Amino acid sequence: MPTKNQKVHGIIHAASIAAATVGAGLAQLPGADAPVLTAIQTTMIIAVAHEHSAAITKAIAADLLLTFVATQLGRGISQWLFGWVPVWGNTINAATAAAPTEAVGWAADAYFNQETQAAA
Repeated sequence: MPTKNQKVHGIIHAASIAAATVGAGLAQLPGADAPVLTAIQTTMIIAVAHEHSAAITKAIAADLLLTFVATQLGRGISQWLFGWVPVWGNTINAATAAAPTEAVGWAADAYFNQETQAAA
């Protein structure tokens, strides 16, 4: 049976792969992937919180929203500069979708891990 850490790793990596796929597939349509990526990241964070048996409050949701805004700003610049170039743009968009998703996932894991340890 997988441990909590193994489950969290799987959740984060699966979300990052999904984000990369969406980023690559919608590279030539600036901004089209933003709602899908936000949904993937939100679902990932909820799943990570669930693995830590943590509840998501309005304050946590607001913090996460700021993370999404920063992620989308960086991706927007990258899409504007490179997204329109076939193959090259798809590759860059995949990377700029996966890397921030991975980072947000690990930040959420650290946050919920800290919260559950403080509550214990």
